[in-house]
Amino acid sequence: MKTLAAVCYERNAPVVVEEIDLDPPKQGEVLLRVKASGVCHSDLSVVSGVIPHRLPEVLGHEGAGVIEEVGPGVTRFREGDRVMLSFVSSCGTCEYCTRGRPALCATHFAGGRGFMLDDTTRFHKNGVRIHHMSRLGTMAERCVVPESSVVSIDDDIPLDKAALVGCGVTTGVGAVVRTAEIEYGSSVAVIGAGGVGLNVIQGARLCGALKIIAVDRAPSKLEAAKSFGATHAVNASDGDAVDAVRALTGGEGVDYSFEAIGLSATIEQAFHMLRLGGTAVVIGIPRADAMVSLPATLFPFGERRLIGSFFGSAQSRVDMPRILHLYREGRVMLDELVTRTYRLEEVNQAFGDLEAGRNLRGVIVFDDR
Repeated sequence: MKTLAAVCYERNAPVVVEEIDLDPPKQGEVLLRVKASGVCHSDLSVVSGVIPHRLPEVLGHEGAGVIEEVGPGVTRFREGDRVMLSFVSSCGTCEYCTRGRPALCATHFAGGRGFMLDDTTRFHKNGVRIHHMSRLGTMAERCVVPESSVVSIDDDIPLDKAALVGCGVTTGVGAVVRTAEIEYGSSVAVIGAGGVGLNVIQGARLCGALKIIAVDRAPSKLEAAKSFGATHAVNASDGDAVDAVRALTGGEGVDYSFEAIGLSATIEQAFHMLRLGGTAVVIGIPRADAMVSLPATLFPFGERRLIGSFFGSAQSRVDMPRILHLYREGRVMLDELVTRTYRLEEVNQAFGDLEAGRNLRGVIVFDDR
């Protein structure tokens, strides 16, 4: 069949929206009619080359929609099911999955990036294969995805909000709840109040952090951070952010800091914001050649820790429905995250707005054309 899709052919060039071919689902796969796709910074990082992917590639890894067809062997889903997608396709049987760490699933990291689990693609045009971002490619009217990436949702959940749970929301909340496991009453600093950082703030609020300090250069994002649960805001343009965070904590620093940008300088800042026994969590994806320089003595003297978090260390089939449950109860804010929607043909404008910081989160929505 044919499907309209947003294809990245060349780094640092406009994305091409065009009709391409889509094969039917194979063993263990489903065909999804996409209803919404989040515009995530990781998509932009593929275009810029910060995250190196094989090109050409259909972008998009935050998606929700309705299943139109199931392939052989699919048992958990059927046609007509409303679902959201996890950008990590966890197999459930590898060592990492069985140890309760499906975000590090061996099948997700193994094989060729951009291919389906059988190392082929379902997207192509004129005999040329087109890759799937995160085995999904949700910036398309339809896509074929692994059953292991699919999570059911209830009929009352808006699909444009559910799409965000597949990456940004779960990454941010999970970094707090799963990766850091922060304690009630903790002090927290969050560097970067964008789509992921705001969800870190939400996670810290859910866990009962007493002091949540948002750090950013954009006054509009700092204002939004307060509405998501930040108790204090630091404009990094006004001076040294580390000094400002320490001043807000009586000179001691915070129990936990979270870096949600992906820059060497801000990772170093996150570490220097820590009090004795503190933990800095790196969420942002830096360039492959980025390096961090820290005083080695501060690790043993003070027992400070620097750790990473991928997809919030999430157990997607458990955590994603829980987030939607909390959304239904009004304890997780999703409606407030979406500040602009786009048609697929406006994808380059969506990326421009993302790069300029005009939105908290943008979402591409599809009609029934």
